[in-house]
Amino acid sequence: MKTIAIIPARGGSKRLYQKNIKLIGGIPLLVHSILYAQANSEIIDEIYVSTNDVETKEIALQFGAKVIDRPESLSGDLEPTVTALKHVLETINVEVENVILLQPTNPLRPENLLKDAFSIYKRERHDSLFTVTGNDKKFGKIVDNKFIPFTYKIGQRSQDLEPLFFENGLLYITKAKLIFEDIIISKDALPFEVNHMFASVDIDTQEDFDYAEYLFKKI
Repeated sequence: MKTIAIIPARGGSKRLYQKNIKLIGGIPLLVHSILYAQANSEIIDEIYVSTNDVETKEIALQFGAKVIDRPESLSGDLEPTVTALKHVLETINVEVENVILLQPTNPLRPENLLKDAFSIYKRERHDSLFTVTGNDKKFGKIVDNKFIPFTYKIGQRSQDLEPLFFENGLLYITKAKLIFEDIIISKDALPFEVNHMFASVDIDTQEDFDYAEYLFKKI
């Protein structure tokens, strides 16, 4: 039973056109995830890119990934990521135990992230794992022009806030059997904490892209 990496990289994108093949440091966005997977070949047996885009396919093949042609019916803006993962599993003739999801919109990852996360995932026998980051912002909502705080009292010090976390998108590890049930993060999934500057990178706009490029130049 194999462990595979899947990089879902559809073409288009309305807010940042063809973002998955825009260059950061002279390297197409999705290729950063391909190279990261290749650097972890002791864990990952095969690397698959799921795409509906010809140019994306050519780039992925050029950098050594296998490509699964995603049908347009699974490539819409509202299509959940899990359907692309399931399509890959249904298409390949491979017995898969673990799926590692690497989103191309999170191109920068700490070097040892996958090694550390996969070690705990295997040792503690989790069925899924996803990365989270601590958050110290004072969140609330506005109702009838009034601000209503969620988990703190007005005037409370930041260091006294209840610890909160957000899903940062850097890494997901899931049993293949869950993917067939349309699940990436199970109710028993391990939240793996990553407090690193790369955790703030999730590219959806030009501003996000510029920030990622800035960080890339600093490393």
